[in-house]
Amino acid sequence: METIIVIVFILGYLAITLEHTLKVDKLVPALLMMAIAWACIAFGLPELTTWFDSSHHQLVNGFSDLPHDSDQHGLSKMHFLEETLLHHFGKTCEILVFLIGAMTIVEIIDYFNGFATIKQFIKTNKKRSLLWIMCILAFILSAIIDNLTATIVLITILRKLIAENKDRIWFAGLIIIAANAGGAWSPIGDVTTTMLWMGEKVTTVNLIKLLIIPSLICMIIPTTIASFLKPFNSTFTAPPSAENKSKYGSSMLYIGLTSIVFVPIFKTVTHLPPYVGMMLSLSIVALLAEIFNARQSTSSEGGHANSPIFKALSKIEMPSILFFLGILMTVAALESLGLIFMFGQDVQQAISTDLFVILLGAGSAVIDNVPLVAASMGMFDLPIDSTTWHFIAYAAGTGGSMLIIGSAAGVVAMGMEKISFFWYLRKMGWLAMIGYLTGAGSFLLFSVA
Repeated sequence: METIIVIVFILGYLAITLEHTLKVDKLVPALLMMAIAWACIAFGLPELTTWFDSSHHQLVNGFSDLPHDSDQHGLSKMHFLEETLLHHFGKTCEILVFLIGAMTIVEIIDYFNGFATIKQFIKTNKKRSLLWIMCILAFILSAIIDNLTATIVLITILRKLIAENKDRIWFAGLIIIAANAGGAWSPIGDVTTTMLWMGEKVTTVNLIKLLIIPSLICMIIPTTIASFLKPFNSTFTAPPSAENKSKYGSSMLYIGLTSIVFVPIFKTVTHLPPYVGMMLSLSIVALLAEIFNARQSTSSEGGHANSPIFKALSKIEMPSILFFLGILMTVAALESLGLIFMFGQDVQQAISTDLFVILLGAGSAVIDNVPLVAASMGMFDLPIDSTTWHFIAYAAGTGGSMLIIGSAAGVVAMGMEKISFFWYLRKMGWLAMIGYLTGAGSFLLFSVA
């Protein structure tokens, strides 16, 4: 049965990587392999001899001798299946509800055209200066609104400054690198760091303290090298634009960003799960959005049709949410069989943990970093704030920059600007690799010191 489930995972993941070739959205194979994997476990439960208890991070002793069911509500294989499934579904939903809240706040900001405020701070006509502005903004914004959203926002702004696509793609490539670097040091900057934070593997203060410098190096080194390249050694003229400005745009930008930053503070003070703080922030932002919208609206139409919150909810990336559900629950199925835990033990005996994490970061350029981090969380039995968890956060967050398909930021930029896979590999891959390795080296240097 274990072999069948592993084959299902491999085939499902192959379908995910070939999404554009097959013309099938990646959420389809993700959900399909999740359902098939757990169904296989249910059908093969009587023959299973090992089970991994995720709550206590250990294999269940004597699992093979347990009955399939127990009439007296005692321990049984079905009891462990139900408890484990509920445990993983609950932890996964915590992440998904958190992401839905963050996405909705960002869409509310966009409803008031709040991100146009950022454009007002760009006064230069030199490409080199614009490169640094965009990369610094990507680094900071991705730490607040996540690297995917920051990339979308900055490329949208870039289109209003640089008319030619052949010029924009150079900036977009560096934005990807900077956004992924910025997302690595923040608990809300990347899905993987959010997973580690919500899984109580890292704390906010130590994540920032240990990763801010390596992430900064990962952004600065490629940007510095790129600033001497020919595409950035000239000037540009911004095309004329006619934007619909909202008088509440700036207010909603600052309120929205502050509300997202408030979430880690709320968790630290109350010790409640992060999604509770995110729901509090969302409710406040939504209330203010309704008030602002009522003041500026000239339409007599009421109800949901003219509500910022409902328009924002209709625009959030639900396919991505369902994709994460499928991926995380499939990895949970593999973890429940003890396969990931035993693989982790074999890895620790074969190579050093640091080398494994560096390879994991490189692997995230080919395979999505979400399942890799989910798997690593089941491999290692390490205390909270172990340097290994922080190194995994850095590697998974920044390693994907080496290929344009290796991160959500890269995939969205690829779609928005029609960037070729091989163009990015030739022009940006080496820059991303230099940034990744120098940042990783600085992390290892500082962790030893």
